[in-house]
Amino acid sequence: MNRWLVVCSTALGLSVVAPLAAEPAAATPPAVAPSVVSPTMGYEQKTIEEQAAAFFGETSEGLAKSLEEAFKREGKPNAYIKGQEFGLALGAGVRYGDGTLDFQGHEVPGKIFWQGPSIGFDQGLNWSKVFILIYHLPKPDALLGGFPGVETNLYYYAGASAHYLQYGNIVLVPIRMGMGMRTGIDVGYLRFAHVPSWNPF
Repeated sequence: MNRWLVVCSTALGLSVVAPLAAEPAAATPPAVAPSVVSPTMGYEQKTIEEQAAAFFGETSEGLAKSLEEAFKREGKPNAYIKGQEFGLALGAGVRYGDGTLDFQGHEVPGKIFWQGPSIGFDQGLNWSKVFILIYHLPKPDALLGGFPGVETNLYYYAGASAHYLQYGNIVLVPIRMGMGMRTGIDVGYLRFAHVPSWNPF
């Protein structure tokens, strides 16, 4: 069955009645080896701005500021993901996404999928295009596993948001622009894999 159909039919029930796993192991991926990525490697800001604008179909003030802040804080990313995402929350929430990974100097076939739970003062529903900047990625498989973070959401029609996730040396900066409304703040994680799953844990 198409995962998006499963998501739409099950996400509401999961977000309201499914308890979030309490054990730390649920949010803890396998250890990632220390990064050996050279600080001089990475995509230039102009290249990322052009890719993001073409992907989103526009260059908004929110997108421009998000990219500028990410480069100022983290430097040049050496990988990025272009994809889509569905999210739903009512205190507890779920998020599902898929996209393609571009990794500088590497061939990365096929799609990558992610999902994850969240809990906090967060509610609403949204569908988004997502452009994820990735820093210090030593190899494609190092992305697999969970990335915890705190997210502040503010989605309105044509809304935008950005936040930071980190595990070890690898930093992710998802930038979202989409439809719907989801407001609040939550704590959760995203788990990446080569195959889709409707289970957010």
